[in-house]
Amino acid sequence: MSMEPNPQRCAIEARDVVLSFGQTPALRGASVSVVAGEILTIMGPSGSGKSTLLHCLAGILVPASGEIHFDGRRVDTMGETERSTLRRDRFGFVFQFGQLVPELTAEENVALPLLLGGARRDGALKEARTWFERLGLDGLEQRRSGELSGGQAQRVALARGLVARPEILFADEPTGSLDSLTGEHVMDLLVAAAREQGTTVIIVTHEARVAAYADRQVIVRDGKVTSFAPDRVRS
Repeated sequence: MSMEPNPQRCAIEARDVVLSFGQTPALRGASVSVVAGEILTIMGPSGSGKSTLLHCLAGILVPASGEIHFDGRRVDTMGETERSTLRRDRFGFVFQFGQLVPELTAEENVALPLLLGGARRDGALKEARTWFERLGLDGLEQRRSGELSGGQAQRVALARGLVARPEILFADEPTGSLDSLTGEHVMDLLVAAAREQGTTVIIVTHEARVAAYADRQVIVRDGKVTSFAPDRVRS
């Protein structure tokens, strides 16, 4: 069953986030609020701070000031162990180049979040295999990353990001290394799977064709969320 965004509940929020790398400011008071079940794209030119904002929301980076709120708690004041647990148990991730573990088979890569969460190996692999037919990957379960095409590897990465049914999926340029047709296929699969599971999705991209899949877009310029595109970009 498809699940629409819930306009009543905020999934995650950044408030006036500031972060610099050395003497170089990356975020200068960035704020954004994401509705539960929403698909949001963060756009902006190279060096604008969009990936840094994503990493702060995900608890990968800790801002120098400002606040990150998730499920009634401050992510930015958590310790590293607590943030790691949050990323493992409640968040999912898809990166530009997939970042599959080369020593593992495709099905082991997909099962990895379940195994790290304490699931038994047999059960984790069984759950992982259900994603292969769903994403058009039948027969590739035993292949390693070097034996997969770019599109196949990114679909494996997508399955890994969603297999544990995360509350929020963070995707940083998920189609950046793919050709247009393959990228559209990956985005179709990402949106369909997220809608089915009710997962909130936050995507960093510089591509208008990717942003067109979102419910809403925000634009980051010079470290601030300075402009907003209309809601419901794509119905």
